[in-house]
Amino acid sequence: MESAPQELVDVAVIGAGTAGLAAYRAAAAVTERVLMIEGGINGTTCARVGCMPSKLLIAAGEAAYHAEHAAPFGVHATVSVDGREVMDRVRRERDRFVGFVLESIENIPEDHKLHGRARFVAPGELVINGPDGKELRRVKARSVVIATGSSPFVPPMFEAVKDRLIVNDDVFAWEKLPASVAVFGAGVIGLELGQALSRLGVRMRLFGQSGTIGPLTDPGVKASALAAFREEMRVHPDGGVSQVRPADEGVEITFVDLDGTTKVETFEYALVAAGRRANLRGIGLEQAGIRLDARGTPVFDRTTLQCKDAAGEATSVFIAGDANDDVPLLHEAADEGKIAGENAARYPRVTAGLRRSLLAITFTEPQIAIAGATFASLAAGGDKDEVVVGEVSFVNQGRSRVMLQNRGVGHVYAHRTTGRFLGAELAGPRVEHIAHLLAWAHQEELTIDAMLAMPFYHPVVEEGLRTALRDAASKITKR
Repeated sequence: MESAPQELVDVAVIGAGTAGLAAYRAAAAVTERVLMIEGGINGTTCARVGCMPSKLLIAAGEAAYHAEHAAPFGVHATVSVDGREVMDRVRRERDRFVGFVLESIENIPEDHKLHGRARFVAPGELVINGPDGKELRRVKARSVVIATGSSPFVPPMFEAVKDRLIVNDDVFAWEKLPASVAVFGAGVIGLELGQALSRLGVRMRLFGQSGTIGPLTDPGVKASALAAFREEMRVHPDGGVSQVRPADEGVEITFVDLDGTTKVETFEYALVAAGRRANLRGIGLEQAGIRLDARGTPVFDRTTLQCKDAAGEATSVFIAGDANDDVPLLHEAADEGKIAGENAARYPRVTAGLRRSLLAITFTEPQIAIAGATFASLAAGGDKDEVVVGEVSFVNQGRSRVMLQNRGVGHVYAHRTTGRFLGAELAGPRVEHIAHLLAWAHQEELTIDAMLAMPFYHPVVEEGLRTALRDAASKITKR
């Protein structure tokens, strides 16, 4: 069998998602010999099945919930949710966002992109196959960027109900809302989709695992968030599910309820939001000349995104975005793609890129946010006695109470002797905005005193941040 023709390039980018596109643009600014290879459907995870369509569903849920709960303001409304209209808007706007991504891909020169599945056959050598498995081309690259993204993970226990099982990617293909859904996974995706569906009138139970509530690691903040969620939906953070099996009407779940009794309940669908896994199978990593960890993920330097070989030496392979399973967030994927693309194009002249302070937001109500170091990372750091915690409860915080969104707690962490701000975990109203301020402060290595010297308007939710900062300041050892 005759082999496909071989193409020589400086940089081959595997994947055309957020990280892959950023890597391509960065590499193309340095060299013309760049090839971007995509084996799936064009359009990023964020635009097609992630950030944007989920926020459209969340926005619909918020509109219904706040209209239905306006009576305390003296505003009385009758709410009717049309599931077809809800999903029609979700899909229309989703397609609009995807369209922008597709347009950017269409603007890439044809000789810079190839549709097919790439696989390493030797270090720096790739074979690209078409959908039918036919070999389309062989590529020899001076450096390679792996940006293959991730896919939803489905635990084996759900094999019996696969006909009634959906993952978060499937939700946005619905033409109407279902009558009932059991959501498995209390991480960011499960919480966001579960609350949105519940607010839109879908009968819902949310089953977590090991007490997980979003990305929170601080026990106090986690408890406040769980209490707030339980005011409006049924959440089982420790799971308690003993059986999942098919039923005539959908999926039958046997579980231990919050009162300790065993219950059996049937749902139209099981929505599995048990996290995502990097798309690394089938790309021949064992032939790439790089070292893999126990999970089969390449070992790499997170400042350069450069993969290591078996001896711990740097290679010409770089990995960015969800594929490296480091910080699976869109803005991180874009940063990583840029760093990897520039370094791949300039290889072997590799430099460390800017890795920003951690900023993670969950778009529930109350919102959840993390900025800088987490409670768990500080506790594991070995000097936890040097960490002080400042707290604000949003229950009686002025603006929060005005809006009747006065739920949750926020904790800020500071170094006891230097006063430097270390990080924060928050559950409260509109904390997406507070989290940005805190991430900026963390990246600038500000002290609590310097943060308190900043202006705070009245009445705003950010005054709650000032309360937490003042509490932290009272615990700092003054020199």
